[in-house]
Amino acid sequence: MIKILDSKKSNYLSNLKLILEKRRTRSKINTDIVVKIVKDIKKNKQKALLKYEKKFSNNNKIKPSKAEIDQSIKSLNPKIKKAIDFAYSRILKFHSLQKCKNIKYLDKQKNRIDYKYIPIQSVGIYVPANLPSSLLMNAIPAKKIARVNRVVLANPRLNGKLNPAVMYAAKKCGISEIVCAGGSQAIASLAYIQKVNKIIGPGNDYVARAKKEVFGDVGIEGMIAGPSEITIVADKYTSLNEVITSMISQAEHDINSQSILITNNLNLINSIRKLLKKQLIKIPRKKIANLSLLKNGLIVRTYNNKQIIDAINEIAPEHLELNIKNYKSLIKKIKNAGSIMLGKYSPMSASDYVVGTSHCLPTLGSAKFSSGLNVDEFYKKISYIKLSKKGIEVIGKKAITLAEYEGLIGHAQSIKSRIRRN
Repeated sequence: MIKILDSKKSNYLSNLKLILEKRRTRSKINTDIVVKIVKDIKKNKQKALLKYEKKFSNNNKIKPSKAEIDQSIKSLNPKIKKAIDFAYSRILKFHSLQKCKNIKYLDKQKNRIDYKYIPIQSVGIYVPANLPSSLLMNAIPAKKIARVNRVVLANPRLNGKLNPAVMYAAKKCGISEIVCAGGSQAIASLAYIQKVNKIIGPGNDYVARAKKEVFGDVGIEGMIAGPSEITIVADKYTSLNEVITSMISQAEHDINSQSILITNNLNLINSIRKLLKKQLIKIPRKKIANLSLLKNGLIVRTYNNKQIIDAINEIAPEHLELNIKNYKSLIKKIKNAGSIMLGKYSPMSASDYVVGTSHCLPTLGSAKFSSGLNVDEFYKKISYIKLSKKGIEVIGKKAITLAEYEGLIGHAQSIKSRIRRN
């Protein structure tokens, strides 16, 4: 039975925080083996990688041949190809609008400061076995927009075979360097065998833990990409079926996924609890979805807009559906969310594939301090500074004052030497 919180009760907000915190804690599994795997691959490279791939995936071939890739792509249903092509064009178009602009600044003394965006030299993308959409979301901003020179794909074999849709998406994005590996060993491989500068891409708890282990030797994306989650805001105008299907669409991901409904409609609450199980029967992943809803499903009954806003900002959901008539009244006050879908015709599921925005979004409350994957993720920013003769004389005196105050006399002397030289 899905839990219900009533915002009229005095302890409602503290109970909400407790439920959210329990999920964050519960979603963590014992990943101590990851440390061993990462260290082994760091030391023994290819030999260790092959050992773990044989053990966990019965995979004996790490690098696929061009012929194998071509044959895999050839087997792909043309309908799937067209859908990938469609998604590619929309993701490319939207992300091209995120191109970063260099800054040039010149002051009165002719001191010049430039701030330039430089593409990261190499990026590793981890993609679970059968998710071409995730490859598109990561590869397009990296390869096509930021122009990262070298992009490496790590994608596990499934039953010894390449995934044709992922291979097709990789080819379309211009990725030719592919590693057939999964889990934590794939992350370690990208860090210590392929030696990329940054690793991105979704994965399970073992993948997430491996990213933490290699961080510092390589970069990782600036968000927590944990179990998926959705919060739906509904009112008396919202279709019951739309709410149910949205909740199930998130629950079918993983038993640790979370579906939350926020509503002031008591009739909707009563109907949801009765009809949710009937709808679950219709999907192949009903066991996973059912467990997810039992463990993490939640209904929050609210009575005014302030309560809705407070709940949303505390949850900080990965996906937020404002499936209400007057959603405009809420938008400006929502501060914490990964992605917000507006109105009845905007299901989160569409944004996972073909809308154009990224579906790589912050989870587990990390939308309070981070954003979804974007083009900026694939750049470094470098400052270029050229001071003039007059410039060092004018601004150097203030710098000397601050350096001496901080007790860094060497700094002050370095600046003074330039002024004296003039």
